[in-house]
Amino acid sequence: MRSRRPAALAGLAFALALALVGTAARAQPQPAGIEACIACHGPTGNSPTPAVPSIAGQPKVFLENQLVLIREGLRDVPSMKAVMGGLNDREIVALAAHFSAQAALPGPGAVQAEKFKAGADVAARGLCGTCHLPGYVGQSQVPRLAGQHEAYLAATMRMYRDKPDPGRDTAMSAVLHGLNDTDLERLAHYLANVGK
Repeated sequence: MRSRRPAALAGLAFALALALVGTAARAQPQPAGIEACIACHGPTGNSPTPAVPSIAGQPKVFLENQLVLIREGLRDVPSMKAVMGGLNDREIVALAAHFSAQAALPGPGAVQAEKFKAGADVAARGLCGTCHLPGYVGQSQVPRLAGQHEAYLAATMRMYRDKPDPGRDTAMSAVLHGLNDTDLERLAHYLANVGK
């Protein structure tokens, strides 16, 4: 008859290792500046406010670039400038890594079938899925649009079309040029609800 003691000890060692890993993960300090981020963008980066973008699940390089542009004054976001001004590159990389690792939750609101279809047509004509990828999840320096707040998307696209500020991608201004407000509203509705 074999002893069960080695198997029991192995199981206990495994359980202890898991507990230590969990404790270490919880004990890691939060990135510098995170308190200011979550005040507007939400505890997990899924913004509770329609005018504020969700940053959960955004590509890490995109977040890093935007935070540096804001810190250096190349992109004007007054509410973030004071927070970003005191962060160094290492702290920005840590913030970007934290929020890019968070799960992006679907946006609130019901899908309006006709508006969704019209928005899908606008996205197809603009080849939006080329840079933002077919699921609009973003890549590298290109942001995730899927599940973003509809109001935020519409306002941002209007700004790109009408008044592209420094630090923003000029390719987006070219893509959105010629679209009317109805097109932008349909596109925003589609992107906010894609993947639901």
